Amino acid sequence: MKVLANFEQQNKAFLISVGFILIVVIGFVDYKTGYEYGFSIFYVLPISLITWLANQGFGSMASIVSAVVWFFADLSAGHTYSNPFIPIWNALIRLVFFILITFLLDSLKKSLRREQELSHTDYLTTAANSRYFYEIAQMEIDRFQRYRHPFTIAYVDVDNFKFVNDQFGHTTGDLVLKTVVSSLKKRARKTDLVARLGGDEFVLFFPETNQEAARVIIANIQETILAEMQKNNWPITFSIGVLTCNIAPHTTHELVKMADELMYSAKISGKNTAIYSMYEG
Repeated sequence: MKVLANFEQQNKAFLISVGFILIVVIGFVDYKTGYEYGFSIFYVLPISLITWLANQGFGSMASIVSAVVWFFADLSAGHTYSNPFIPIWNALIRLVFFILITFLLDSLKKSLRREQELSHTDYLTTAANSRYFYEIAQMEIDRFQRYRHPFTIAYVDVDNFKFVNDQFGHTTGDLVLKTVVSSLKKRARKTDLVARLGGDEFVLFFPETNQEAARVIIANIQETILAEMQKNNWPITFSIGVLTCNIAPHTTHELVKMADELMYSAKISGKNTAIYSMYEG
């Protein structure tokens, strides 16, 4: 994941650099074709590219560079004006137009990002939803076929949740679920995924994590979430099934089914415990 992120970041930086170079190239063509041909619209392409890949700040910088390049290309092409202020005014008008483009593009990008996040997020708890979990888990299974790094998933069931709902009401039940997720996220690493599969069942995905590391992580998570439940006087514990894969199963559904069975074993053995297993194929 880190290697892929670094590659994407380097690729993005390269494309942003290409965008600025393209502005200079367009300015040169603008100068060569003379002032009678309008080239302002062509500056929008690199400005849009830079804004989309970076942000409005970089887009505004590209807009300023474009306006300045256009200004000098126009004057160097021999365009004369009745008033020396006119080319400055024209450059400022183009700058405003370019910056307006960056504002609209940046707003569109943020809206699309918000929509994407909402489509991946459980509306109540802000954990990842089940659809997004299955997408990510399947990607990791496919990635495993190449790199052979072990990974672990933990299936978490909230013990006595129905009792809390019946005794204290659904508002408290919702608060319990939100607290569980915030506590899980607090202990999870940045590379881990916390997802809600539905009801009071959650799944944690730990990429590149062997069973020894998983035991340490789960122990820390158990300590944190139980402390939160006790602090709020909620009679809640957790049954957890932890499956580490040194060989990847064929599908994510198979993976979740095995972890679910481990969780069920933890529940029937007395609850408030974690059971570990290895998948060897």
